[in-house]
Amino acid sequence: MLFAKLNHLAIVSENYAQLSKFYEAMFGMKTSSKTRPARAVTVGDGYVGLNINPRRAGRHAGFDHFGIQVEDTETAFERLRKNYPMVKWLKRPSNRPFAGVTTHDPDGNVFDISQKDMSNRRDVYVENDGAMNMRYIDHFTMRTLHPEAMAEFYATVFELSLGNRREGDENYYLSDGHVTLVIMPWDITHYAGTGIILSGMDHIGFKVENLDACKEDIERIAADNPRLAPAPVGTGPEGAALADLFERSCPIGSHRLADCDGILIDIHAD
Repeated sequence: MLFAKLNHLAIVSENYAQLSKFYEAMFGMKTSSKTRPARAVTVGDGYVGLNINPRRAGRHAGFDHFGIQVEDTETAFERLRKNYPMVKWLKRPSNRPFAGVTTHDPDGNVFDISQKDMSNRRDVYVENDGAMNMRYIDHFTMRTLHPEAMAEFYATVFELSLGNRREGDENYYLSDGHVTLVIMPWDITHYAGTGIILSGMDHIGFKVENLDACKEDIERIAADNPRLAPAPVGTGPEGAALADLFERSCPIGSHRLADCDGILIDIHAD
């Protein structure tokens, strides 16, 4: 049995309700029946729950954090105490459907830890029953200052499997057997010619049944409803520099775009 599952991602958006329709339309994700009208919208692919939170004052919009569901939180906490005493954690209120506890890695990247039966955790996960969509999240990425040390952190605390890398690849790939966390280096010099993006969560990756069919669906849906059209990536000199960085940073994706809120996405088939 897996000790940990990478089955929660979170976005912060001023257009959270509309953004949920993007992921429904483009990738067939399903909205949770437990979504609360005045709060976040949760969509899922059968394994990963994507929580789209309304932006509040003082919060940055964008791909915000991820969450790990573990078999036993106390085991994870004991590993943190023993190996990473600088890491702290905070119990979350009961209105957070995925988060039992929020913590961080030694580089300061924030993530949630939950256990299926935690008292302050709602039952949104029951709808992610393993009946996978044809299009589903199979990886997500973050950029951080010390990628090798952070890869060791997630492997040590959560027993994620460290994957093989191609020669010259600076990334680290950690998997729960279904979803891969890609840890990429953050280096300010990578942003020469484009706007500087802070370290932290970078993009979401989908595996699809057929790349051409997915691209055709994206074009058709954007024509039917321009409000769901992907935000342009690669326009103008700064956009071109960002698109080039995006392409060379993660070898998994075959086609790159952004959702209608500007969050970067890549897609690939078998």
